[in-house]
Amino acid sequence: AYSGTCGQEFVDWDTFPKEMQGGFVKARYKPTNRIEFHRWINAGDHMQEKYESDIIFSKNLSFIPVDIRFGPMGALYVCDWYNPIKGHAQYSLRDERRDKSSGRIWRITAKDKKLKTPAKIDGSTITELLNNLKRKEYRIRYWTKQEIRKHSKEAVSRELDLWLKTLDKNAPNYRHHQLEALWVYSNIGIHNEKLLVELINCEIPEARAAAARQIRHWPKDMINSAERLISKSSKDPDDIVKLETALTCSWLGTQKSFSTLIDLSKNDMGKHLNYAVTTALGSESIKTHWNKDNKVVQDILTKAKKRNQLNAGKTTRNANEANFDKQKGLKKVNIKCVPEKMIYDITEFTVKRNQPVKLVLSNPDLTMHNLVIVKPGALEKVGKAGNEMAKDKNGLKKNYIPNLSEVLWATPQLKQNTSHTMRFKAPNKSGEYPYVCTFPGHWVIMKGVMKVK
Repeated sequence: AYSGTCGQEFVDWDTFPKEMQGGFVKARYKPTNRIEFHRWINAGDHMQEKYESDIIFSKNLSFIPVDIRFGPMGALYVCDWYNPIKGHAQYSLRDERRDKSSGRIWRITAKDKKLKTPAKIDGSTITELLNNLKRKEYRIRYWTKQEIRKHSKEAVSRELDLWLKTLDKNAPNYRHHQLEALWVYSNIGIHNEKLLVELINCEIPEARAAAARQIRHWPKDMINSAERLISKSSKDPDDIVKLETALTCSWLGTQKSFSTLIDLSKNDMGKHLNYAVTTALGSESIKTHWNKDNKVVQDILTKAKKRNQLNAGKTTRNANEANFDKQKGLKKVNIKCVPEKMIYDITEFTVKRNQPVKLVLSNPDLTMHNLVIVKPGALEKVGKAGNEMAKDKNGLKKNYIPNLSEVLWATPQLKQNTSHTMRFKAPNKSGEYPYVCTFPGHWVIMKGVMKVK
């Protein structure tokens, strides 16, 4: 709910254009209603999304895409909630009053591209299913692994051992085929240490990261091998491998995995790796190995806290802003967005007529918020106008601030852990001046009032 997206797929079907291959499609249901196309870019310790275009954009706010999936012939299907009401007040999934009949399904295909014959899955032999794992289409591999689970552990293990030996080591996707085998072994409760060791030492960082993640599922009688492998992967040159190692440490929960986390913290860490290490240190399994007097851990957590602190009021001011702040009688107001509640922590403050005001809005919430001060009696008009901006492709670029004379002052939409300072002179006329978040849908409850006396 925080991101406003629900459902995603990678484009790996030849039924879609060549220029879209490897791209990432996701359904966005708020604040705008659209199907987006992105690229993933390796950013060191994480993958970064780069928005490129929309496949679908609807001005009809009843279009609420809640899931997308490729079908077995390579068409992309969109599940549309199709409801003018977007919220959490509807009946729960298991409630008999839940509406399970309305809604729409959209089918997206590419012009001049033929759909494919569905892969043979149901009724296939184990060998045929294993060969499906060489397919480039993720969904086919996903459905295939579900089908493999219908067979006995012994039969799958026997056929999988033989299939591994037939793989061409010179094939471009050899390491990926090995990973598929590793995942199938895991699905049937077999932990193939030899295969995992080969992958964790291979030349492809993504394969090493995937192997490091699998260690978390190993049983207790393999803990010594697990500790030895995470110690090695913690020294990997790739930061995503290190990140997966940090998360795996929290699953193992041993003294050795705690020591590995401490070693990881000595590296220069990006934001995501830093977060993985600090949250792993705070996990229940790892916290048993340190207490509040542990200086090393406290230093790590303190540095992480400083890294994530808001910079409210600490940004560089220009000369005009500095002079404004020196004015006699300056009113300072600090307002925070309350995480997960869609409200401000201060819903009322008072200023004098013509008083200089310095208002700092800070947003520790995952959801974007802003603060717009409007003329008396204009709250509903401005709030509804903000809702309508969800129909505008450039609504976010405009910060969902309506172009209305009733809007007096406004901050931009703030991402998590950011802040913005507004400086203005209070109105000359006494009255109650509402302030509101104009992110579509928020205005009904996220509001307050500035009283001018």
